[in-house]
Amino acid sequence: MTKITFIGAGSLGFTGELVRDILTFPLLQDATISLMDIDPDRLAWAKKGVEKLVAAGGKPAKVEATLDRAEALKGADVVLTTILAGSTEVWRHDIEIPKTYGVDVNVGDTRGPSGIFRFLRTINPMMDIVRDMERYCPNAMLLNYTNPMAMLVSAIQKQTHLTVTGLCHSVQGTSMMLAEWIGAPYGEIDYLCAGINHQAWYLDFKWNGQDAYPLIHKAITERPEIYNAEPVRNEMYLALGKYVTESSGHNSEYNWWFRKRPDLVEKYCTHGTNWNPGEYAYILKEYQQKETTWQDQVKEELARPLTTEDLERGAEYAAYIINALMGGEPFKFNGNVRNTGLIDNLPQDACVEVPVLVDRAGMHPFHVGALPRDVALLTQLSSGIEELAIAGSLAGDPTMIYRAICHDPLTAAVLSLAEIKQMTNALFAQHQAYLPQFKHHVV
Repeated sequence: MTKITFIGAGSLGFTGELVRDILTFPLLQDATISLMDIDPDRLAWAKKGVEKLVAAGGKPAKVEATLDRAEALKGADVVLTTILAGSTEVWRHDIEIPKTYGVDVNVGDTRGPSGIFRFLRTINPMMDIVRDMERYCPNAMLLNYTNPMAMLVSAIQKQTHLTVTGLCHSVQGTSMMLAEWIGAPYGEIDYLCAGINHQAWYLDFKWNGQDAYPLIHKAITERPEIYNAEPVRNEMYLALGKYVTESSGHNSEYNWWFRKRPDLVEKYCTHGTNWNPGEYAYILKEYQQKETTWQDQVKEELARPLTTEDLERGAEYAAYIINALMGGEPFKFNGNVRNTGLIDNLPQDACVEVPVLVDRAGMHPFHVGALPRDVALLTQLSSGIEELAIAGSLAGDPTMIYRAICHDPLTAAVLSLAEIKQMTNALFAQHQAYLPQFKHHVV
């Protein structure tokens, strides 16, 4: 029997989706699903939701729930992390403090000053999980869904022998979107995508073996409803020649072009018709709203009878990976792994997002070569900033964190170096209790 442990199981919808997918594989139908969270209320509701899925599918899986992380990890084959370090009352300052200095972000969970401070807070509880895994399930694989993906995975990979990869839905999600735009059945699409998390690029995108980029270009330039769905990403494609993963909202804050002036935010970041158009603090507001309504929503969902469609397998990678590890069909996915020469022109040992084949023997990442120069410059900068922030965290050196933020494109487009130092010190002061690796502020 396979034991699959969820740390942060209180991410209710996501936990349910992943368990649903796991139970669709015959090899995993008798798995032990071990749920762990620090919030007893969320944990109890997660257990009820998972038990409902198991019962509806008539599967022999065993469901257990515990507040004890060690108990959840003992004997695990695979561990999935979906944690949030601190409530929105903690996270909000990552976004609100930069805004007082003029740095306007949409999500703030990946890079830039907001993403860096989220990383600095989150790496500590993540490493606590890793150390417990080394003790209680040293042969288990860690599948991380927590952001900021690249910084967390890279920092973890530098400090443990465990097999670790980060999973994100943006690669398959964007590829499905592009297929829909050109009218292609998704089963007829093949692509090569590589870069870093939330900033990977479709180096090839083919329909039945033929280059589909001309069709994508035609759709973006000739159909206003498609251009308006993703104005930031579509502008990036038209300028740089390759399409980037993750939403316009996210990508609007990863560069110099869209958020440095209010008129640009209005033009590019507020009217997109796809999910997360780019308005200020969009995801923070979503989380704050859910904190007041989640119990009612969960009660309503648990009362609803499940249909056959509710039990069908989704597109998230985790269940396919676990099935392959346990001896099922090998699976190819885009994963976040250490750059051991996989992308020639990104920093060695940084976390990169590349195609990976997983089978019973483990993970086998693909060598991609060099990214095109057109997109490599921005990606190199983002990856280099992430690696500097990781080094600063490992060294407990706040000046390294300040220097990493100095190079952030959006921050540098808005602030002077002195202003960046003031903002960085304000963030350190606010989060001091969560940053034991740092003994002082920037001097």
